[in-house]
Amino acid sequence: MKRSILNLVVTALVLCMASVMSSAKVGDSAPDFTATASNGKTVHLADYRGKYVVLEWHNNGCPFVRKQYNSGNMQRLQKQWTGQGVVWFTILSSAPGKQGYVTAGEENDYMAKEQAAPTAALLDPSGDIGHLYDAKTSPHMFVINPQGVLIYDGAIDDKPTPDLSDVPGATNYVSLALEQAMAGKQVATATTRPYGCSVKYSDSH
Repeated sequence: MKRSILNLVVTALVLCMASVMSSAKVGDSAPDFTATASNGKTVHLADYRGKYVVLEWHNNGCPFVRKQYNSGNMQRLQKQWTGQGVVWFTILSSAPGKQGYVTAGEENDYMAKEQAAPTAALLDPSGDIGHLYDAKTSPHMFVINPQGVLIYDGAIDDKPTPDLSDVPGATNYVSLALEQAMAGKQVATATTRPYGCSVKYSDSH
């Protein structure tokens, strides 16, 4: 009995260490992944080396996500930065049966309704990409530079509320990171605590 308990503890520690070691960290190479977009195309992150890439974790049932979309802020950011050559991926890691899970068709309808403009919306119902980046909330934002290095990990801004009125006066960390990096500067605020709804991963993952 004691041995079986010890084995369980050791296994749990090994899994925990593996998770910590494998998760993305600012200053390290961004973990590569392959995903299917809602438009049916296959997306391979490594194909976008040489460009800035933004990863946006999304859950359309979350009030913190609705704040960004109902205000039009997320769409403005997507259009602003993709217009400057940045690749923007919206990632949906909600498992089937969980809040925020959508089919490809439902996501396409949602983007059309909201006039969203990411490069692509990536479906991750298994949660593999989410766990690879240790995405904790929706939204949780990451910025990758043209060398494939993660340069920002955290909240979209400094107003951790679901209130639309907070958007105009917020400091947007994603825009700051892109502006500073593109100007050849060090990203001043490279990590922040993400806020929002917890990512609705599969219970078995």
